[in-house]
Amino acid sequence: MGRYLVVLWMAVLFGAADGAWAAKTPVVIPQVAAKDRICFALYTAHEDVLKMTVQFYPLADGESRTATLEFKQDGAWKPVAETQITEEEYGNRAGDKTWTAHFRVENIDQSRDWPYRVVALDGVAAYEGLVRHDPVEKDEIVMAAFTGNSIYKHHGGDISRDDIVANIKKIDPDLLFFSGDQVYDHKRHLGYWLKFGRDFGDITRDRPTVCIPDDHDVGQANLWGAGGKKSNTGAGHDGGYFMPVPYVKAVERAQTWHLPDPYDPTPIQRGIGVYYTDMTVGRIGFAVIEDRKFKTGPHGLVPKRGPRPDHILDPDYDPKSVDVKGAVLLGERQLAFLNAWAGDWRNTDIKAVLSQTIFCGGAHVHGKVGGRLHADMDSNGWPQTARNKALAEMRRGFAVHIAGDQHLGTIFHHGIDDWEDACFSFCVPSIANLYLRWWEPEQPGENRQPRMPKYTGRHFDGFGNRVTCWAAANPSKEPNGGAKLTTRAAGFGVVRFKKSTRQITFECWPRKVDVADPATKQYPGWPKTIHQFDNYARKAAASLPTLKVTGMTHPVVKVINQKNDELVYALRIQGNTLRPKVFDNEGVYTLKIGDPDANRWTMLNDIKPTADADSVLSVKVD
Repeated sequence: MGRYLVVLWMAVLFGAADGAWAAKTPVVIPQVAAKDRICFALYTAHEDVLKMTVQFYPLADGESRTATLEFKQDGAWKPVAETQITEEEYGNRAGDKTWTAHFRVENIDQSRDWPYRVVALDGVAAYEGLVRHDPVEKDEIVMAAFTGNSIYKHHGGDISRDDIVANIKKIDPDLLFFSGDQVYDHKRHLGYWLKFGRDFGDITRDRPTVCIPDDHDVGQANLWGAGGKKSNTGAGHDGGYFMPVPYVKAVERAQTWHLPDPYDPTPIQRGIGVYYTDMTVGRIGFAVIEDRKFKTGPHGLVPKRGPRPDHILDPDYDPKSVDVKGAVLLGERQLAFLNAWAGDWRNTDIKAVLSQTIFCGGAHVHGKVGGRLHADMDSNGWPQTARNKALAEMRRGFAVHIAGDQHLGTIFHHGIDDWEDACFSFCVPSIANLYLRWWEPEQPGENRQPRMPKYTGRHFDGFGNRVTCWAAANPSKEPNGGAKLTTRAAGFGVVRFKKSTRQITFECWPRKVDVADPATKQYPGWPKTIHQFDNYARKAAASLPTLKVTGMTHPVVKVINQKNDELVYALRIQGNTLRPKVFDNEGVYTLKIGDPDANRWTMLNDIKPTADADSVLSVKVD
């Protein structure tokens, strides 16, 4: 091999869920000149701290490992940070190294744009981009979301991503979110990660990007991280990580180091790190969670109901039989994080949770037409008790959920104890769809809206969870789902947060279209607009007196149950009035009303529900 040429034989899974191997596709680390040795960059900026990861092509012996970050100020480039390029081993047989540079710059002024330049190899290599200002002045904040970057050539994996990049530039989002499976090679992350950068670096270089790894990124078919223990199979169903720890840590370093600092950085077993965190963009608050890392593996824990430990084929099984005591989903650490985040409304008007996958079984047919599967434990529909705890924490902040992984664009309104009493979720479609799925319930949904398809409406998923389907971008029923990306239901999602109305709009776009063409249609069922309140649409047992607040507009209201000092919910209201709903008509509540940004608060204790619709509490926040 040449010094900079490495042929990577990428063993691609034929199915993200079935673990069978398909044909190998060569992916090349191209030989590039020294001036082009910087491939791409990812960054976030939060609370005046910039974090940036810069991915390099492999460097030669004797070449400088120093990289410098410069900002353009007053027309001249000025250095703001310097670091050493990493070359930790992945621990794979190929001996790949990380080749990343990580910059952390504190006390940046987020009210202005910062043109940046990364300089390396003694000034020979340079890479430019833009750190955008925090767009707090915009009424609508736009996020583009992606998942499932398959490489299997017959299903679009070898097709240019230029159509996506061109459309993203037209949409001009404020934030990018890659929810997982950016890399489908199970042993050579570096080569395909560089390809990912060549495909998408032109849009990540000048806008903040959340990127989180999923199962294929870390080298296994499915991932139940089980707190970091070792898995003995690439299928992953016994729980833990299959690839060596240095490999897992190298993947997470490349894909997540640039995120804001973790809420609690304590490593899990074997020294594997965590990255769950939060950030704000334009006064939209995002929680980034890891719904794979702590999750319990099903093998040996639940009764086997099919050929695999994670697949249930028997529609007559008792869902309660798999909701075993002690089975973990997010884990106590992340539940505590979500609880704290739900009550923290600094610099925030609307909240959203970002993660790998949705909290239900989001498909009935897997892999091919006729491949009906009753329940899939790789989804967040299992374990049910832990699923409900996660949704309960998310709804305390009226947060919407955006995720991927399912290979199928969907909109669900989730229920815990009743229909639609928790959040909406939007699962975005895969960039290139290898392993197809269909949302195809055997019975029509209840409570459907007029002229809505039979697959919409209220359903129980295979684990007995309440879900109300609003849209599903099902692939074609042609053999293998059709030959085109648009028939295989590939694409990307867009989420628009409108602060003045507290509305959230989901968009689902096919591949190989022009989003600027008025004739271009989204997948059936999109766009769909919801209100912030829809993410906690639980029926009220009673109401507290109407609050009329003076001294500030758009205050934060926290409702706290005095019996157990538990946060019932918190939100930043629109305007000055709110009649808080509660779910215990005999409860006694504390109300905390004010502005966390100015640390101005008024506390009201011993507030009881009232049936008097004219009852008013006048609240002055000094």
